[in-house]
Amino acid sequence: MQSGMQQGRRNRDRAPWDREVALRVIREHVHREGPLLPILHALQDEFGYIDTAAEPLIAEILNITRAEVHGVVSFYHDFRRQPAGRHVLKLCRAEACQSAGGDPLAARAEARLGVRIGGTAADGSVTLEPVYCLGLCATAPSAMLDGRVIGRLDEGRLDALLAETQE
Repeated sequence: MQSGMQQGRRNRDRAPWDREVALRVIREHVHREGPLLPILHALQDEFGYIDTAAEPLIAEILNITRAEVHGVVSFYHDFRRQPAGRHVLKLCRAEACQSAGGDPLAARAEARLGVRIGGTAADGSVTLEPVYCLGLCATAPSAMLDGRVIGRLDEGRLDALLAETQE
């Protein structure tokens, strides 16, 4: 959903959930055509995740059901239900990247960070996420760190990315 250029503030700079701030964010986007996705992106940019308390607010303001809002949030993998770590490392799990050595690299990242894909390190330094295509199939395997795409990922490049997440 969000490209690296749209990622906005780094995760450590995100505001804590606040109902009044959420209402302000929602109202800033309510007049856009097809406002649901822009509202969700703006909320995630503001807070780092979509709090479940936002769903009824959005539904009421847009005059849609809470189920519709929930369906969109749960359908798109890039919308989070919890704050991410200070860094987000996404590893491509699509077929091209898997066939080019992505599986051992994913296992290496999990082992070095002590977290499974889909989780956040205990110290909050990094969230490790799967992504299902970064469009870099010709330079597979690939990854994305805080919105920056990396192709031709190998152990050395992965280790450098993991070191960045610990800074």
